[in-house]
Amino acid sequence: MSELSAPKLSKWPFLLGDALLLALAVFIACQRGFASGVVEVTLLVLCVAGAALLGITPYLLEYGALVKVVEAGALTSVTAQIKDLESIAARISGATGRWQDAQDAADQTARAAREIADRMSSEVRGFTEFMQKANDSERATLRLEVEKLHRAEGEWLQVLVRVLDHVYALNAGARRSGQPNLIEQLSHFQNACRDAARRVGLTPFAAEAEEPYDAQRHQLLDGAPPPPADAVVAETIATGYTFQGRLIRPALVHLREPAAPAASAPAEAAGDSQAQFALAPEPPAVSPAAAAEPDPETPGVA
Repeated sequence: MSELSAPKLSKWPFLLGDALLLALAVFIACQRGFASGVVEVTLLVLCVAGAALLGITPYLLEYGALVKVVEAGALTSVTAQIKDLESIAARISGATGRWQDAQDAADQTARAAREIADRMSSEVRGFTEFMQKANDSERATLRLEVEKLHRAEGEWLQVLVRVLDHVYALNAGARRSGQPNLIEQLSHFQNACRDAARRVGLTPFAAEAEEPYDAQRHQLLDGAPPPPADAVVAETIATGYTFQGRLIRPALVHLREPAAPAASAPAEAAGDSQAQFALAPEPPAVSPAAAAEPDPETPGVA
């Protein structure tokens, strides 16, 4: 934009009028002297005042024009600034609109995220409940299966103990028969059966003759009197058993009787021993709880 400038004013007409008025005032003063009438003095004053007014008028006009030029320049600058402000306001309005759109989009995104989080929470809760129910059902099924396995283990363990008891009774009968071939065959048969039982962790044991009586590993027949402190085992009626290193049944033994003073004591003792073995009751069964709960610290025999 071109810079505004104050217009140039010609001063010579004003100077000419000023000179004429001053000349008129001098003319009036020179006609009748200084002591004239009121009319002449008034005309003289008016001429001098008019001359002074004409002298300062062009400067006043130039000042007024310069002030208007300055005001116009300032108004132009203000107008340009107003236009800049309008463009800035338009930009601010556009930015505000975009910020509003961004805020609306952010609100929609936040609502969608909350909805997704709520759905995920509900799905996680449902999945957790489902897994909890599945775990409870699986644990109940496994507990039932374990109980069945323990029950089955106790049953086959009792059957195996019965079989080994009968094999031991056969071997004892063969030893009493005094036939070497029969004793050898039944001994091999008993050892084979015991080796097979050891593979599942069942180990039979028998009390040795003249072995001190141990209440934890030995037991007496039902109705037998309490053994003395120095009791000694005479023979084993039924073997004891350990399952995977844990005692499940002590050995059923017969204690050695004190020596009798009569001469016929050995024959009577032998007859009583055979009679007791022949009339001895069936060995006690293995406890189902002991058979169904193997010791976790003792591994089974492969």
